[in-house]
Amino acid sequence: MKLKNFVPKGAANFRINYDGPPKDIYFLLLPKLTMLAFSAALEPLRIANQITNKELYRWFLISEDGKPVQCSNSVEIAPDMALENLPRSTRLFVCSGIEPAESTNPRILAWINRQRAFGCKLGGICTGAFALAKSGALHGKNFTLHWENQPAFTEHFDGLEPSTNLYEMDNELMTCGGGSAATDMLLDMIESDYGNDLAIIVSDMCIHFRSNNRKSLQKSAFSVALGSRNQNLINAMQIMHENIEEPFEITEIAERVQISRRQLERLFQKYVEVSPVQFYIELRVSRAHALLNETEMTVAQIAAATGFGSSTQLTVRFKKRFGESPSSFRRGWAEES
Repeated sequence: MKLKNFVPKGAANFRINYDGPPKDIYFLLLPKLTMLAFSAALEPLRIANQITNKELYRWFLISEDGKPVQCSNSVEIAPDMALENLPRSTRLFVCSGIEPAESTNPRILAWINRQRAFGCKLGGICTGAFALAKSGALHGKNFTLHWENQPAFTEHFDGLEPSTNLYEMDNELMTCGGGSAATDMLLDMIESDYGNDLAIIVSDMCIHFRSNNRKSLQKSAFSVALGSRNQNLINAMQIMHENIEEPFEITEIAERVQISRRQLERLFQKYVEVSPVQFYIELRVSRAHALLNETEMTVAQIAAATGFGSSTQLTVRFKKRFGESPSSFRRGWAEES
């Protein structure tokens, strides 16, 4: 393995009373991983070393065959090594991105399981939870992954329910929703390893407003409602999200949030600029889009899973939103892959 310099020079400095060995972090790079999430996890480690002028962390990149891995943005990252057994008690983050259900194979999953059996502490970045779930590492655990991929995840893995939080830390298991959530998760780890003061200055160096709360929600369709701080609107959207397969009537939703249908319609028009019916349909079509991308479900099965009475009803709505039928959309992906 090529030797690295893990302590780059920088102008800022922070004194820390630590003379122990570095903590080794390994990143398994899967095809089409999200570069933003990966770099958001890696950079806090580099900054921690740089500002303390100490080798607090070392990091190593892994791919299945030791060859460069192409990210979702087509940029390639050169790894340090191929799959090999890691030292005990190190930490391994599985980095994934788009099309996560297709990014692993039996060899990779067996290797992940072997590292876990050797005592390696596991983590998932962005959609890394797909690989962890396939390896059996998530049973009985609190975990999360990017909100965009959660609908497909729950279809793939019956009984495993990701949280909507930015990140989760369940004993040694660490998972995050991707993007800047990876920075929040790593800052939490740095704080646990070396104290809050170091985590604060690393956050400042990243020019990152730290959430300080892993239970902060990921970006979702609730963002406008949350910004409005209107609890009736938030509650109505929550009901819609939780009832995709068997949609409620708008009147029933209004009754559940204890306002009139007309009041609910006014709230949606004021803050979202669409009617509740339009919002609910768009929500279900978006779920169908995700399931087409990331599952092998038939169009009829997806129609049923998203509350449409038939494939025809789904096709009409899907074509209006995306300009082509679900079948054409899926064929297009198949031809490109």
